[in-house]
Amino acid sequence: MSKRTSAGLLLYRRTEGNVLEVLIVHMGGPFWAEKDAHAWSIPKGEYFDGEAAFDAARREFEEELGSPAPVAAIIELGEIEQPSGKVVTVFATEGDFAADSATSNTFEMEWPMGSGTVSSYPEADKAEWFDIPTAREKLLEGQAGFLDRLVRSLQELGVEVRYRKKAS
Repeated sequence: MSKRTSAGLLLYRRTEGNVLEVLIVHMGGPFWAEKDAHAWSIPKGEYFDGEAAFDAARREFEEELGSPAPVAAIIELGEIEQPSGKVVTVFATEGDFAADSATSNTFEMEWPMGSGTVSSYPEADKAEWFDIPTAREKLLEGQAGFLDRLVRSLQELGVEVRYRKKAS
């Protein structure tokens, strides 16, 4: 039996002062509604045999954010097996996106479980830009390694990576 596979696109930007930020999405649906820490994800979704991971990543970006992914140089961040066993492949690209304009596709589920009531929920209920330390606190734990890979890749390309100074 083959493993489930998912692909995503991590959008990054450098703000004033060259602070690195990434765009991530808060997962939609009632299970995640009151959660914040480790309840965010890189925009991603499953793909199947015959579909290229990068094509799936671009499709999922558009489905979860309501806009096509920016066209720019791509950094391959590779694969990380998640605690669930799913293998996630992520690509990164630099660009900007108005996070408050995000509109996600929806899914249907029975909630509360066993109630017989089926409702529709957005796959992602919001998108926001976060610096790397904050994104690490918000992302699902299995995806945090992609942040390290992004920083390392940018540094290897000669890009200076800065973080916000913590308030004292």
